[in-house]
Amino acid sequence: MTFVVNWDSFHQTLADTFTLVRRGRVTQVIGLTLEAEGIHAQIGEICTITSADQRRRLLAEVMGFRDDRTLLMPLGEINGISPGSAVEASGSLFKVPVGHALLGRVVDGLGRPLDDKGPLLTTNQVTVDGAAPPPLGRIPIKQPLETGVRAIDSLLTVGKGQRMGIFAGSGVGKSTTLGMIARHAKADISVIALIGERGREVQEFIDRDLGPEGLARSVVVVSTSDQPALVRLKGAWVATSIAEFFRDLGHDVVFMMDSVTRFAMAQREIGLAIGEPPTMKGYTPSVFALLPKLLERTGTGQKGTITGFYTVLVESDDLTEPVTDAVRSILDGHIVLSRDLAAQNHYPAIQVLDSVSRVMPAITSDAHRQLAARLRDLLATYHDARDLINIGAYAEGTNPQIDQAIAAMPAILSFLRQGANEPTLYPETLERLHQIVGHTI
Repeated sequence: MTFVVNWDSFHQTLADTFTLVRRGRVTQVIGLTLEAEGIHAQIGEICTITSADQRRRLLAEVMGFRDDRTLLMPLGEINGISPGSAVEASGSLFKVPVGHALLGRVVDGLGRPLDDKGPLLTTNQVTVDGAAPPPLGRIPIKQPLETGVRAIDSLLTVGKGQRMGIFAGSGVGKSTTLGMIARHAKADISVIALIGERGREVQEFIDRDLGPEGLARSVVVVSTSDQPALVRLKGAWVATSIAEFFRDLGHDVVFMMDSVTRFAMAQREIGLAIGEPPTMKGYTPSVFALLPKLLERTGTGQKGTITGFYTVLVESDDLTEPVTDAVRSILDGHIVLSRDLAAQNHYPAIQVLDSVSRVMPAITSDAHRQLAARLRDLLATYHDARDLINIGAYAEGTNPQIDQAIAAMPAILSFLRQGANEPTLYPETLERLHQIVGHTI
């Protein structure tokens, strides 16, 4: 009997093995930052810090340099670390496990299992500092992505490989809208990043919004608000790297991140800790440098696609605050959730007139666009005359356009309202759209 040995794994192990161990020691701990001397490491390299009593080992990442000292940011709690604690450079960047074994699993911001389903049965690992696909290496967006949400599929049609922002204040329904998309979108795989959210909401999102069916074809990456800033930051990179792995295999991936604002806040903490000057609303320059690097990594590739949905927590419902404005300028469209609509029990609380999909004209038919434009016209007409209508100052017959808008509003509102567990197929959505406004064109 002849045995065939795959030597590639052995060669890779030898390539990753360092025979020279580089050690130093901690000299100072200030806030989130550790200073070490005696090691020579590169930006992004992972180091291991051992407490003085040898009982605790902590991973940290090299963030910068000051004079002859290395600045480190911990990937965990720093309890037990003191001046003199040993620091050992690994010689490699941070890596995350990838593979189909991650489907149906919940991992933390460092790619470690959080559920009770045992270890991740995969040996594939990738670094999380990947680059965005080259501009000329992206396939054009030509196909719509069916989300099952009528307001999106009809008026804000999303293409496979598009990147959309979901902008809303707290408590307006971002997680519920994400859950609807995760359960009902016609994609091969979903990768969901919960960054900086409340720990209580994680299990609720998995059980209530995602459900067993959605989880079975999803990978959930969780880094809650109590985690160190660097771990929250890593969670976004880890989730993006996992999505890229499946895209490069030729899959159509839906990537959902809640939220970009928490990601920006984590980078602000890190930037201030290592001495960056604050700029707009205390955000450091590195925040606005990292946002396009994160957001541009999703989209189309040579084989597959990543359709990105990024939630943005709009502070004080101000759509012009720095992070909101920066993200909106990068993405391919935005969905605005309205607090006023949520207060009226209108869910999903999508403010259609303030939302736009920049890819919609390229992936929809002329008839579809005409119907969508007509419904928007009716909504805008009713919105402009709403105050007069509500106080009874408008007389029927005064303006034919307003009369049409008033007559169509009950059907339009019924169309735009939708239960979280009531998906609508794409052809049915278009048929209902035609029934509501087709006769008015």
